[in-house]
Amino acid sequence: MTLLLALQYQFEWSVLWTAPYGRWLLQGIVTTLEISALAWLLAAALGGLFGAFRTMSGLGPRGLAAAYVEFFRNVPLLVWMFFWYFGVPQVLPATAQDWLNRHGGEFVAAVVALGVYHGARLAEVVRAGIQSVPPTQLEAALSTGLTVGQAYRRVLVPIAVRLIVPPLTNESLNLLKNSSLALTISVTEVTFMTRQIEAYTAKGFEAITAGTLIYLGLCLVVAAVMSRVERRLAIPGLVVRTEGAEH
Repeated sequence: MTLLLALQYQFEWSVLWTAPYGRWLLQGIVTTLEISALAWLLAAALGGLFGAFRTMSGLGPRGLAAAYVEFFRNVPLLVWMFFWYFGVPQVLPATAQDWLNRHGGEFVAAVVALGVYHGARLAEVVRAGIQSVPPTQLEAALSTGLTVGQAYRRVLVPIAVRLIVPPLTNESLNLLKNSSLALTISVTEVTFMTRQIEAYTAKGFEAITAGTLIYLGLCLVVAAVMSRVERRLAIPGLVVRTEGAEH
């Protein structure tokens, strides 16, 4: 019966580039890239800051960073989407609520939710990267007269960043794919647009296939860019690359 229904289905791929559906897909791609880029910047800033705090000897910074990481990474991303979109605006002043309503509050909520969630995950990546730097690097930096903060900023973090490019690539790809959850708070990204095309044309197979290929293409581009970055930032003697290794 299922095979019979499949044979009766009339494919109509032209809906993907027929107005206005082609324009909807392009708009979805642009929105997905905007959300992912802004959220990545926020996640990188938070991950770098709290990842460095996780490796410091002071109880205060380490406790603050541990609380941030455990609080944000142990709650599902979908819950954070709802929290920042439905919950937080309710406790903001009326002027702030009006501003969000006029400037796409759902977009801001999606960026913040993705940023803080992946920032917590990136903090662990940064922590592992800093801890993989030989302790003699910190001792050598301090012996030159640098303070602890300067040693982190000028020596440890730059080396750690070059070591964490592979896991950073994985987190970047996860962030890009997780941007599809913004659909649930009405952000018009790729998945939202494919569902809208399906609703208007009843061509679900074509619409979802287009969305699948768009995400695949975007992820392959990100992976290629990060692979190039990894090769350029590799530290001879510290990073051992295995050609043809499976990931």
